[in-house]
Amino acid sequence: MADLLDNLRLATLPAHADNFRAKVKTFLSRELPPAQADVRSRSWLAFDADFSHALAAQGWVGVTLPKAHGGADLDAFSRFVLVEELLAAGAPVGAHWIADRQSGPLILKYGSEAQKNFYLPRICRGEAFFGIGMSEPNAGSDLAAVGTRATRTDRGWRLNGRKIWTTNGHRCHYVIALVRSSGTAADRHAGLSQFIVDLSLPGVTVRPIVDLTGDAHFSEMFFDDVALDEAALIGAEGQGWQQVTAELAFERSGPERIYSSIVLLDRWIAWLRETGGADAHLETLGRFATHLATLRHMSITVTARLAAGESPVVEAALVKDIATEFEQSIPAILEAALGADPGVAIDDDLVRALAYVSQMAPTFSLRGGTREILRGMIARGLGLR
Repeated sequence: MADLLDNLRLATLPAHADNFRAKVKTFLSRELPPAQADVRSRSWLAFDADFSHALAAQGWVGVTLPKAHGGADLDAFSRFVLVEELLAAGAPVGAHWIADRQSGPLILKYGSEAQKNFYLPRICRGEAFFGIGMSEPNAGSDLAAVGTRATRTDRGWRLNGRKIWTTNGHRCHYVIALVRSSGTAADRHAGLSQFIVDLSLPGVTVRPIVDLTGDAHFSEMFFDDVALDEAALIGAEGQGWQQVTAELAFERSGPERIYSSIVLLDRWIAWLRETGGADAHLETLGRFATHLATLRHMSITVTARLAAGESPVVEAALVKDIATEFEQSIPAILEAALGADPGVAIDDDLVRALAYVSQMAPTFSLRGGTREILRGMIARGLGLR
């Protein structure tokens, strides 16, 4: 446990990252039109290709990728600040989100030179949007049990199977799919590989999934005898589990694991200021502030490990587990706070935002790995299992 706690000693953002924040704020004030809180609460699920193109024109998509591949070559701290400001403003980042956060860095680390030269510049220009092809209907959170299979052919590979819960998959150009390329499910981590699948290929069917809010952020994918050439394979055959493990450190460590409810929280605080009701909720405000400050520091610490070239898988899982529990608590606590005084008229914008986040909050502990899976990883990291 001591080693894990040492790895989570609090870090701070370097001065250059804080200086970068001012540029991001200026951009958002110019490019982001005013919107209601319930719209802004959709931030990292909201798909807006035009906004992503505008962000890419600033050099802020693929922000950590090398300039040789079209990126800005900024560090992980700068990306932390960028993401923090985008989410706090409720910017619609869903189009480029996955490609920027994990697909691009994955291709940079494991991809061939041809893959880097083809995909990375397109990601950085906001022209290539990626989805995550990990989850499957019959595998639950057990990624090692995936049943989608790639079989070798004379010309490359033939892909058959199904993926589900791919964010904005029906709007993306590509998906990086974790599949079994040899052996059986009993082989667990052995025999897994990742492929870049062009979603326009014959045999690919993508269907959106409508959620409780009426939105269709998620999708399911069907692969029926999809022909992939050899260049679709990322890295070496059988390297998929190693790649996914590294990828999940990026997915679980960012500010998005803290700020899914931040627009709602900000709108509630603004309403308290407007109505003069803050004094009645000082304890709740203090609890939110202390939790948020601590989680933010923990997330920055994981970012520091990523900036150092490490892969803090267990630490990222710990922060994600605690942070999503905090995110989920916000709408429930606000419902109780607002319900405690039924005679007070509540702003319609706040009510709509609260209704949306309350409906979405159960997903916070599912996406990026369920709470049970994360706690198993943490337990192994602590030597408890």
